[in-house]
Amino acid sequence: MYEDQAREEYDRWKRKLLKRPSIAGRYTKSLQAKMNHLIPEKVHTVVTTSIKNMVHATLIGSEYTAAKQPEEGLTLKEREELLAELTKKYRNTAALEGAGTGAGGLLLGAVDFPLLLSIKMKFLFDAASAYGYDVKDYRERLFVLLLFQLAFAREEKRPDLLKRLEDWEEERLSLPRRKDYLEAVDWKEFQLDYRDFIDLVKMLQLIPGFGAVVGAAANYHFLDLLSETAKNGYRSRWFNGGEGDGREV
Repeated sequence: MYEDQAREEYDRWKRKLLKRPSIAGRYTKSLQAKMNHLIPEKVHTVVTTSIKNMVHATLIGSEYTAAKQPEEGLTLKEREELLAELTKKYRNTAALEGAGTGAGGLLLGAVDFPLLLSIKMKFLFDAASAYGYDVKDYRERLFVLLLFQLAFAREEKRPDLLKRLEDWEEERLSLPRRKDYLEAVDWKEFQLDYRDFIDLVKMLQLIPGFGAVVGAAANYHFLDLLSETAKNGYRSRWFNGGEGDGREV
C-alpha cells in the first residue's frame, strides 16, 4: 500500500512539474532577467566557477563519496524514512549557513553560492546511498547531476529532463566515458539554469541585515525542493525496476 501511495504522489509531482507557468510565474521570469543586470559581474563569476567546480568534484573527486555506503535490503518506505532524516539534517544546515552569510551583505552573500552548492551535493549523495545506489559508480554521479538540473530547471527544459529521468535505466547503459562527458558539458548553460532559478531571492540576501532572514528561508526552501526531486527521481527508478542493490559497477 505504501508503494501505491508513493506512485500516486509521483504522478502528482509529474503533473505539477509539467504544469504551464502562471502569469505570475512568467512575470517573475521576466523580472529575473532584468535583475541579472543588477548583480555585479564578480558575483556571476563566483556562481559560474562554483558550479563548474561542483560538477568536476561530483564526477572525478572523492569529496562526496569517501564514506558513502549504499543501504541494502530496505523497503521503499524504509528508504524514504532515511531520506526524511537526511532532509531535516541538511535543511537545518543550509538555513544556518544562509542566515550567517546573508547577514554579511554582498561579500558573504557571494560566498554563500559555493557553500550552498556543497551542502546540496552532499545531500544528494547521501540520498543516493539511502536508496541503495553506489555513488562510487560514475553513472550514479551523473544521475545525481540530473536530479540537480531537474530541481532548478527552467519550465521549458523540464519535459526533456523528466523524460531522461524516466528513461535513465536505458540511458545509463550508453553513457560516454567520464572524460568525454566532462569535455561536452555546456558550463554556461548549466550555470544559467541554476542562477536564473535562485536570482530573485538571492538578490535580497545581499542586503545587509535583511539578508539573514531571506538567506535562511531561501536555503531551507531550496533543500526542500531538492529533497522532493530526489525522492521522486529515485521513486521513478524503483517503479521501473532500477532499485539499487548496493553493488559497485
